[in-house]
Amino acid sequence: MGGAGAPPVSLVGKIRTAETQRTLRETEMASHRSATLTPLAWQQHRLTLLDQTRLPDCTVYLRPTDYREVVDAIQRLAVRGAPLIGVAGAYGLVLEAFRRPERRHLLRVAAVIRQARPTAVNLAWAIERLEKIVKDPALPAQELPARLEAEAELIHREEIVRSQRMGEFGARLIRSGYRVLTICNAGKLAAPGLGTALAAIYVAHRQGKRVSVFVPETRPLLQGARLTALELSRAGIPVTVLTDSMVALTMPEVDVVLTGADRIARNGDTANKVGTYQLALLARHFRKPFYPVAPVSTFDRAARTGLDIPIEYRDCRELMFCGGRRIAPGGVSFHNPAFDVTPAELITGIVTDQGILKPPLGRAIRQLLR
Repeated sequence: MGGAGAPPVSLVGKIRTAETQRTLRETEMASHRSATLTPLAWQQHRLTLLDQTRLPDCTVYLRPTDYREVVDAIQRLAVRGAPLIGVAGAYGLVLEAFRRPERRHLLRVAAVIRQARPTAVNLAWAIERLEKIVKDPALPAQELPARLEAEAELIHREEIVRSQRMGEFGARLIRSGYRVLTICNAGKLAAPGLGTALAAIYVAHRQGKRVSVFVPETRPLLQGARLTALELSRAGIPVTVLTDSMVALTMPEVDVVLTGADRIARNGDTANKVGTYQLALLARHFRKPFYPVAPVSTFDRAARTGLDIPIEYRDCRELMFCGGRRIAPGGVSFHNPAFDVTPAELITGIVTDQGILKPPLGRAIRQLLR
């Protein structure tokens, strides 16, 4: 917990710069309604990131030129979603390789990028793949940029394929007429391709199934109201936004709960946006199926249970202010974890790009990771 006067939590020292000192290049569109929302693009050694903090009011694209700017974008949630920040982090290291292709320097940079957000395991997973290339003594230093770029592009393509597969498997859980409850944003803005949890909804919709979605706001940063509602409404899928405190009242109307995941332990305990745990508890109480949806890259081989998953605590100002206006008095304390952990016993199954895992989840995950 942090007091109102406490300094904001910093995960990577002083790498986050003040707004007035930020050097990210921005390109602003006239209106988000007229622009295609592409959360990440890599072309001709240039990285483009959609600033998701500006949605839904306007569409702003960032042009980071080095790893510091990529880390800044990840930390302040300009780019977010476990699979997407893994890809963004990989390209951040590639940017630095083209600037300064020295092994020691790149390994130091990799360590900084890895810690930009500690809960989402996809970031560390992607960086580890690139670190193996950096550490290869048989590879000449001058070849590092091209090899790292090729690996990052491969990770990017793999996540797009995984997204489609998750959507196809997840759509099997949705019948025509179903009302789906989700939380936060697990769609095209959170992962390359169709996303994770929303991928199932998109595929079901394409199959001609009638599907509607309940979306809690997801306080304090409102990713559900700002991002998921935007995505679904653009896709022509009926969406109803709730306050987070309305979920218990609404759960009897829900047919299935689909959520994303930022890290999954070997026993099936699952970390996701804070508020997911209470959805699982309510789903169990009302006997509704509860399924996290995540690619294989989200499973953490090193985490035996949810107790081994690090939980990110964010700046208390996210709770202190809303829409630029202070909503809490001075002299009070704040508690702002970004994630919670849902125990495996509350999970009906886990949708992956390799199929749907069923309990006992520990055994199913062991077989998957082999």
